[in-house]
Amino acid sequence: MPRRTKIVATIGPASSSPEILEKMILAGMDVARLNFSHGTEQDHLDRVDLIRSIAKKLGRTVGILGDLQGPKIRVGKFRDSRITLKAGEAFILDAACSLGDQERVGLDYKELPRDVSMGDALLLDDGKIELRVERVEGNEVHTTVVQGGVLSNNKGINRRGGGLTAPALTDKDIEDIKLAARMKVDYLAVSFPRSGADVQWARDLLHKAGGHAQIQSKIERAEAIDALEDIIAASDSIMVARGDLAVEVGDAAVPAMQKRMIRLARQMNKTVITATQMMESMISSPVPTRAEVSDVANAVLDGSDAVMLSAESAAGSFPVEAIAAMARVCTEAEKEDTLELIGLHESDRIDQVEKAVARAVIHTARHLGVKAIAALTQSGTTALLVSRADVNVPIYAMTPVEATQRKVTLFRGVYPVDFQHKTEGAAEIIAMAEACLLDLKAVKKGDLILLTIGEPIGTPGGTNTMKIIRIGDHD
Repeated sequence: MPRRTKIVATIGPASSSPEILEKMILAGMDVARLNFSHGTEQDHLDRVDLIRSIAKKLGRTVGILGDLQGPKIRVGKFRDSRITLKAGEAFILDAACSLGDQERVGLDYKELPRDVSMGDALLLDDGKIELRVERVEGNEVHTTVVQGGVLSNNKGINRRGGGLTAPALTDKDIEDIKLAARMKVDYLAVSFPRSGADVQWARDLLHKAGGHAQIQSKIERAEAIDALEDIIAASDSIMVARGDLAVEVGDAAVPAMQKRMIRLARQMNKTVITATQMMESMISSPVPTRAEVSDVANAVLDGSDAVMLSAESAAGSFPVEAIAAMARVCTEAEKEDTLELIGLHESDRIDQVEKAVARAVIHTARHLGVKAIAALTQSGTTALLVSRADVNVPIYAMTPVEATQRKVTLFRGVYPVDFQHKTEGAAEIIAMAEACLLDLKAVKKGDLILLTIGEPIGTPGGTNTMKIIRIGDHD
């Protein structure tokens, strides 16, 4: 059976050549992530064209995820690029400072003095340095160093417990949304949303720019945990972004939150990526640590649709090896059959025809020994609904719509099939679907399959029929 959990890999300097991209796709990259925090507009346009042309040459489908930078809550630059802070020292975060020194540093985020008060803990550089706020004077935040270390240019700032008021979308993000629409990305990731309204704001801007990507929310603020259901409901997909989240809520709280987020996303029929430092050591090592292997495996067992590589594939020395290692771990973890993933339970309210069909498919697949599920689809909705439950049967999303083929690259256990047909007769289309599965070597004659289809043919969101078919019965 093919690997069910998908792999998202970030593209960067280490992975922008045609040779490396081809090897990454062959190693198992399902979705390419473009980080709008780095690179020029032309860099991103060129990378999308290159990825899609290589995928086409290889006969593969690769989705594109555009990731917005979000608000830059960072310190400014230092005169000598970096300083060393020691516990007990006084240090000033100064919104009016242009070039920092041992006593103070400027702020990219000018609103910080209005967002903090005495006693707040400020965490810099992903929590490596901790400052305690003593007082605020105008543009200056006076602090005492609690945990010291080396502080260099443009490092991030988090407030323990959250509460920084920076908007989810900056002027740069709004321009990058227009770029994402031009690039026709398949997923658009929104950084630091605090509510469903933030997500809807991004969706409205994308639609206005002519884009139709799935909107993915990165859960990385403490406030997002309190508004989790609201954010998921407004999203098509979420990312468990463990870096900034761990800094705000504490690293010990994140594993349980990860499990809760994955469970809730699946219950709400949304996809979910688990991300951040999954194989961090492979930036400089050709093999992962045992702890990283366990981390990836647990994300699979939790029910993640996808696991993600960041610096490992963007800037590391072993981008292809990292993907191959991740693929091996996912495949092995999926052999463990003790977890029944959440999706369309008997208690769920059935308010759509597609949900009724999906439930029938899930129930039948679990009891009848079918070898494949063929979802003849325009939008991919039925394939998504069926994939929310782990039926251990590959789901083939058979669609003539290229955007749908790319969209399902993120769905766990769903495989895109380019299914072009001119006839609108159900019997002929079903025969074509059988032949297609045989060509893919997904089934053999005599196997049972489940097929979902909408009648009349070609109506988006119109799946209303499940058929049980024995391959070859119509020869």
